[in-house]
Amino acid sequence: MFLRKYYNITRVSLIERLTYRGDFLLSTFLRFLPMLTTILLWEAVYDGSGQEELSSYRRNEMISYLLLVHISRMFSSMPGLATGIARDIREGTLRKYLLQPIDMLAYMVSYRVAHKIAYIVTSCVPYALLFFLCRNYLPGWPDLTTLAAYGAALLMGFLVGFFFEASIGMIAFWILEVTSLMYVINTLAFFVSGQMFPIDMLDSFSRPLVSVLKVLPFHYMAYFPAAVFLGKIQGDDLAYGLAAEVGWIVFFIVLSRCLFRLGLRRYSAYGG
Repeated sequence: MFLRKYYNITRVSLIERLTYRGDFLLSTFLRFLPMLTTILLWEAVYDGSGQEELSSYRRNEMISYLLLVHISRMFSSMPGLATGIARDIREGTLRKYLLQPIDMLAYMVSYRVAHKIAYIVTSCVPYALLFFLCRNYLPGWPDLTTLAAYGAALLMGFLVGFFFEASIGMIAFWILEVTSLMYVINTLAFFVSGQMFPIDMLDSFSRPLVSVLKVLPFHYMAYFPAAVFLGKIQGDDLAYGLAAEVGWIVFFIVLSRCLFRLGLRRYSAYGG
């Protein structure tokens, strides 16, 4: 009965999302423009350096990495989640989760699953076109073990991204406006998660810094799945990375739950 309730929430949310499939498709195409700019930028970087390999990344591997990061972010990005939770707390609409037999986080996970399914379905064609046009950059398919690890990294990246943002949103019990905080965090995460370039390219600058970045949860939202697909993370490092990702998921689940329970002790449902 419990699972069926949240399955129905996902199903209804998916129907709602697919109502706006044209908007999804248009926004997906618009996201390609920065991607094309980034490819041209790195082409210029390699041409200007006169080298075909920079920090163990050949030209084709770099472009492949940037393309794969888009897939990573397709799963891990949670636009509006933290600010939505903060708005519910600030405006008093959080009470709907308290008065009904619905767990707020379980409901939001179900809603986000529907959002991701709709986004992936509507963006399949434009992404397939992009990867086809860039096929000369892409490596062949990895072996089944690596492919399975890549799929697991993507799915766990979704959970890391969700519960991390949910934890940030819960801070609104104490700080009603988290928009500025989210701006700072998102700006920082853009660099340390490996969205702009692979974080192991910083080895020549500071190897300890790279080690610290690989301990933090941010790189699981962009760098880690892409590096797994490209074979940059293998063997014991791969096993350790997946285990650490599970650990971060558990940590953020517990943190978001604890913040929610503590926040309810001081919450007053005014407004709404």
